[in-house]
Amino acid sequence: QVQLVESGGGLVQAGGSLKLSCAASGRTFSAYIMGWFRQAPGKEREFVAAIRRIPINTYYADFVKGRFTISKDNAKNTLSLQMNSLKSEDTAVYYCAAASGIVAPAFGNNYDYWGQGTQVTVSS
Repeated sequence: QVQLVESGGGLVQAGGSLKLSCAASGRTFSAYIMGWFRQAPGKEREFVAAIRRIPINTYYADFVKGRFTISKDNAKNTLSLQMNSLKSEDTAVYYCAAASGIVAPAFGNNYDYWGQGTQVTVSS
């Protein structure tokens, strides 16, 4: 079993920054792709960003391009999401996810493992 634990959420003013982290642990695991999704109250879960292992590539939702950066430390099995220029509409619970197979990165149903989520609240 693989466990994913997010951290780094919190309350920040609009225009500010936060860095989310996701620590992966459990059995030996080399995810083909890892990603971040978010879900705001009353809304469906949506794709935020993903990073593919081989060949390395990153993917972003249009609404975060230029503001968010996804990265992965393979030695530490840690996924990160640097979020800058935060807006009130970025308020949501952010989830880390991992997929072991060759899958399209933007579809949550393709992911095998999920974290419990971390709350990000952006005040205007």
